[in-house]
Amino acid sequence: MKMTTIRTIGVVGAGTMGRGIAQLFAQAGHTVQCYDAIDGAAERGVSAVRATIDRLLEKGKLQAGSAGAIKAAIRICSRLDELAGCDLVIEAIVEDLAVKRELFRALEDIVGDSTILASNTSSLVISELAAGCRHPQRIAGLHFFNPVPLMKVAEVIAGVRTAPATVASLKACVEGAGHRAVVAADQPGFLVNHAGRGLYTEGLRVLEEQVASPHEVDTLMREAAGFRMGPFELLDLTGLDVSGKVMESIYKQFHQEPRFRPSSLVAPRIAAGLLGRKTGEGWYHYVDGSRQEAPRTAPPPMPAGPRIWIEPAAAQRAGLANLCEQAGAVVVSEDQAADVLIVQPWGADATSYCARQGLDAQRAVAVDPAPGLQRHRSLMITSVTQARVRDTAHALLAADGTPVTVINDSPGFVVQRIVATIVNIAANIVQRGIASVDDLEDAVRLGLGYPMGPLALGDSLGASRILDILAGMHALTGDPRYRPSPWLRRRAALGLSLLTPEAARA
Repeated sequence: MKMTTIRTIGVVGAGTMGRGIAQLFAQAGHTVQCYDAIDGAAERGVSAVRATIDRLLEKGKLQAGSAGAIKAAIRICSRLDELAGCDLVIEAIVEDLAVKRELFRALEDIVGDSTILASNTSSLVISELAAGCRHPQRIAGLHFFNPVPLMKVAEVIAGVRTAPATVASLKACVEGAGHRAVVAADQPGFLVNHAGRGLYTEGLRVLEEQVASPHEVDTLMREAAGFRMGPFELLDLTGLDVSGKVMESIYKQFHQEPRFRPSSLVAPRIAAGLLGRKTGEGWYHYVDGSRQEAPRTAPPPMPAGPRIWIEPAAAQRAGLANLCEQAGAVVVSEDQAADVLIVQPWGADATSYCARQGLDAQRAVAVDPAPGLQRHRSLMITSVTQARVRDTAHALLAADGTPVTVINDSPGFVVQRIVATIVNIAANIVQRGIASVDDLEDAVRLGLGYPMGPLALGDSLGASRILDILAGMHALTGDPRYRPSPWLRRRAALGLSLLTPEAARA
């Protein structure tokens, strides 16, 4: 099968996704034929796209001539057989395997032998969809994200029998429209939804363990880790009912792989109707679509001249000592002489760490070394940290105006454990050949809005450090969800970047 030069594109389904796909390709210079089985839906969809083009013209983002050409390029089809001349047909209809299969079988009787048929499905197995077709080699997934024109990435999913030329043709077409086309194997969640499991599932696990509140988790992931949104903000945005189904689906499709285990916290909230923004309440409360948050509490008052001991192995010992001294504390060299003991473990909880080091857990607190001290600081207490010790440490760390979040004991704090989980899942995606390193990195940045790709995120801490965090979480919990990927282990053992691709076989 040869590559197909794609000029005319059919879009079946004129809902939100179909409209976005039609707009994207019309703006890229393609002729777009729009069909919907529901009476009047195609007309309404095309009218909505043309209205969007008019708004872009008003804002000066399009010239009058090009706006007119774009609107003229989108044509309404009243019958499915009017798609006969298309080089590519993309379906964006109901997420039902039987309905999609029936559509593809009908299209095969209409279009030419070289026409590519693509599904915008986000969850169905492409190979199963193609199994009902006479020419499965021309069937592929082409998964866009909403809003299509603004989300600059699309997943090209190759089914087991999809021809390489089909993948290459779709990739060229998508990239010609200005989007990044990432190629993914036909596996649950494809690439973006698969890679996004870590943020959700580990955020929920932190909440299950009563380490921190949803607001505290989100704040740390935004302000300390640099993410655009934390897991609970994102769950409220997408809708807990939608995200809950995706979590359950991916877990089942991967045959109960512990890394994707959903949380028991989700089902009761769905049953209660706490779905997020669309219902006015989720993990947060919303008024007129605006999230309502309690004001940040002021740090406790600073006691006079507290004596502070900072463990010699602390990653940020000099910075912590400077902060404490600037705030009026006295840094001492012997832990027995101190009012407050500060440690900085990687992957360990504060209680176990103090027990191993022979430190008094009642006088101890831990400060997360993962983000820099100039960013939002995370202060973790042990199971028995005294209130005065906690408050003194909080006051010291907040004395220069930098925000501080106090959390309960947890292996890997909050940022460490969520980042390590994200990196581990990403490493396993590459290990399994679901996507290349480059495609994975770009898909996550563009599709999920992370501050960097997951493997680059791992490199920012170091593969060995990520491995240490996972090992610490696994040792304390015994949970196989934290077992490290072989990809990660090998690169840590050799001191390699996680962005280093697998060596090619001769």
